Amino acid sequence: MDQAEQLRNLVKANNTPHRPLARVITVTSGKGGVGKSNTAINLAIQFKRMGQRVIILDADFGLANIEIMFGTVPKHNLCDLIYQGKNITEIITWGPGEIGFISGGSGIAGLSNLSRDYLVYIIQNLAQLDAIADVIIVDTGAGISDAVLEFLVASGEILLVTTPEPTSITDSYSLLKALNRHARFSADQSKIKVIANKVEKPEDGIALFNKLNMVVQRYLKLPITYLGSIPQDDKLVQAVMQQTPVSLSNPTSKSAKAYEMIAAILMNRELNADIKKRGMAAFFSHIVTGKKLS
Repeated sequence: MDQAEQLRNLVKANNTPHRPLARVITVTSGKGGVGKSNTAINLAIQFKRMGQRVIILDADFGLANIEIMFGTVPKHNLCDLIYQGKNITEIITWGPGEIGFISGGSGIAGLSNLSRDYLVYIIQNLAQLDAIADVIIVDTGAGISDAVLEFLVASGEILLVTTPEPTSITDSYSLLKALNRHARFSADQSKIKVIANKVEKPEDGIALFNKLNMVVQRYLKLPITYLGSIPQDDKLVQAVMQQTPVSLSNPTSKSAKAYEMIAAILMNRELNADIKKRGMAAFFSHIVTGKKLS
């Protein structure tokens, strides 16, 4: 029995009928500066208000956007779980609004080189997140690096954040093209949803999506759906400067209301009936073994 098979059996053991599985949502973008991390944080807060337990995994290595926006410095990160023997509860930092987050550090980059014993320990710890959180939001780095693509390939639900800037649309297409060409990507198992950020009016968001979707369907034949838009908002800019999510500092602002609407769509059971909860053990096992572990 090879290592991948052993890990698949471990995941199945954790995914017993009585054990709840978290919904893993991966937030990404084709370039930096489009509001990806802001989207992850504010959606987390809106989910929390809807009664969901939420944890964010900051997988944007080296930039630590989540902790900066939360104004909170974590004592530990994923490296401490991998290399220092910390357990999963010890590396969770609780930020404003009772949102937990895990700083990835550079820990995930070397996962594929770890021994089976290390991987078993990590996966068993990550499986505990399914009992702690209903929703886990993975905030990836921007662009089309190998690390970003590995997260996207492992994810069953991808939120792609883009803006009306021509370079943002082009980079979003480049990301989708790279993802579509990835040997392990399955369009049937990964739902891609687009969020238009920094738009002047809702119609601009729809126009942005239509422009992107036209090129994607012509050249990639990849199904993507439109989730909604976030307007340009001075209140959001002020919140970023104050290191406080706008959904907390100004919940009645137009941007906070837009995040609330998108969160409601994501939590609508009828609209998301085809979303399968896989849990964090299966998510990470796919990354370290290079195979879907269902």
